[in-house]
Amino acid sequence: MTTRVTTERMITFLLDTPMFGTLDPSEIQELLPIIEVEEFSAGQTLFTEGDAGDAWYALYRGKVDVIKDVGADKKEIHPLDAGACFGEIALLDGAPRSATIQAIDDCVVLRFSQSAFEELLDQSHSVAYKLLRHLAVMLARRTRSATERLSELVLEAEAGKVE
Repeated sequence: MTTRVTTERMITFLLDTPMFGTLDPSEIQELLPIIEVEEFSAGQTLFTEGDAGDAWYALYRGKVDVIKDVGADKKEIHPLDAGACFGEIALLDGAPRSATIQAIDDCVVLRFSQSAFEELLDQSHSVAYKLLRHLAVMLARRTRSATERLSELVLEAEAGKVE
């Protein structure tokens, strides 16, 4: 499997991806030098829970599954389709991966290494700050959603105790 990702296609893809939607084409151009294109076959693991968080990804083509270790078992959390970004928390804390990502079918990802992104920040590139702001907003939304779901589960558990 060899996929040629042209510069034009990459720019179009990134502009259509929510993570990069606030950027204009010239800002996307600033990111191109730090993007690595990687291919994975169906069933191949992109990274494993507990691995070092050294990059984040945009799924260019294909589908991947988010898998979480739950005791001795592994639980498939949800699939991600083309356009999804994952592993982005590594940009912020560099902590070990909180889940495993596995290719459901052949896929192509755009990889953004943490070190290259930090270099953009150190050079005060506005595109890096725009992405960082978008990441913060996205993570805040996820936190709110998780808090709401946790509250629902607590209420359901309490209701079960009352009966």
